[in-house]
Amino acid sequence: MTMRIFVSRDAGAVAVGADNVAVALEQATAQRGASVEIVRTGSRGLYWLEPMVELATPQGRIAFGPVSAADVPSLLDAMAGNGPHRLRLGITDEIPWLKRQTRLTFARCGVVDPRSVEDYRAHGGYRGLERALSLTADAILADVTTSGLRGRGGAGFPTGIKWKTVAQAGADRKYIVCNADEGDSGTFADRMIMEGDPFVVIEGMTIAGITVGATKGYIYIRSEYPHAVEAMNAAISAARRAGLLGNRIGGSAHSFDLEVRVGAGAYVCGEETSLLESLEGRRGIVRAKPPLPAHKGLFGRPTVINNVLSFAAIPFILDNGAKAYADFGMGRSRGTMPIQLAGNIKHGGLFETAFGVTLGDLVDDIGGGTSSGRPVRAVQVGGPLGAYFPRALFDTPFDYEAFAARDGLIGHGGIVVFDDSVDMAKQARFAMEFCAVESCGKCTPCRIGSTRGVETINKIINGERVSENLAVVEDLCNTMKFGSLCALGGFTPYPVMSALKHFREDFGPAPARLQAAE
Repeated sequence: MTMRIFVSRDAGAVAVGADNVAVALEQATAQRGASVEIVRTGSRGLYWLEPMVELATPQGRIAFGPVSAADVPSLLDAMAGNGPHRLRLGITDEIPWLKRQTRLTFARCGVVDPRSVEDYRAHGGYRGLERALSLTADAILADVTTSGLRGRGGAGFPTGIKWKTVAQAGADRKYIVCNADEGDSGTFADRMIMEGDPFVVIEGMTIAGITVGATKGYIYIRSEYPHAVEAMNAAISAARRAGLLGNRIGGSAHSFDLEVRVGAGAYVCGEETSLLESLEGRRGIVRAKPPLPAHKGLFGRPTVINNVLSFAAIPFILDNGAKAYADFGMGRSRGTMPIQLAGNIKHGGLFETAFGVTLGDLVDDIGGGTSSGRPVRAVQVGGPLGAYFPRALFDTPFDYEAFAARDGLIGHGGIVVFDDSVDMAKQARFAMEFCAVESCGKCTPCRIGSTRGVETINKIINGERVSENLAVVEDLCNTMKFGSLCALGGFTPYPVMSALKHFREDFGPAPARLQAAE
């Protein structure tokens, strides 16, 4: 009887030795003459347990982890007799951290072979596209709108409205663009889904193309994601061979094809108009709006541009219906959000759940507190442009409006945890430094304001005219927030002002800050 063993090929798992484990398994089983099939999947997202190895059994997959190459001989002994092992975690789906999630978008990630269309279909894939092919464009738009899906890239704009605008625009050609330029600190959901379940992104983009009348799509992936580039290209080729991309998709009258483009790594190209400039072969510089990309986007044509997770949510909505998706969440934040826990945290990884879970539950309960064992002092939500929240705000529900009401943003769902050793003045300076380095330079508030911000915060840290310079920083933040062309300059004030508001004791001469920390 052939054993089926699953090992992640996710970049996060590979970074801690998953490839070495897979090679050791191949060599050890060959030496034993055992009949074994090793399937390289994506990651389940429990990163503190990677490399995690799973064994298919009649009772379900049994997980072991974290596994090293040296553990392989004893692991195979345990697998052969279904016996105990010190790394045995039990049935994977019963692991509490995984079981308490609501996995709609990531249901197949870590489960299926990301190179196999057949495996994707065996786990419910392409049912959404099949239903979409039987509907009118208006009916698909109604489903997407009713689901309440909002842009998962951070802006939170209603997806149905964006698609409807492009669908109603008159043009000789339209485009679908997937923004996979994931560059926020503490975020890895886009990379995970592209490496672990690439067909769900392809299916979502194909449905978008059929809905708005586009025949061509582009996936813009940052160059730091070579594993994702490889996975998406392999999946696109497989989808073409299966008749699910190209002419007459699934035997229908619709045509749609995809192409991967690799960006050079500029953070500003995560902003949609800079991304479009880069796609067209120019330097990534922000465009003034209007016109909106929905009216005049790629090559001057109407363009749907959404984040990876937005497209990945579409197949579930079309397969299960708008209500099934909208039943999750709270207020205007419907469905689920793949939340990424990172930084100084005990249980880092991807946790998909319905909107509404509190920040405290995510950090203390689900994340297990800090990996250092020290108290949590600050949490940054929403990437390098997100606000710092102190423990006093841990009752904030994970919801677009709830975070906005407290001068924060959930962004792409990344949470970075800091313990009580963090210097928040240095974190504020880093935000300004980051903006200065990554600014495209088109608008003065972002280009000059961030540079002056670094200089002024340095003066504060050195104890120079602290009160006057704090006033200058606040004035700079106000100018950047309301005068910048895009969110890079416009959101940089969030981490700076939140650090000033909640951690004021860190802004002053070094001795005072050190005494406060003690």
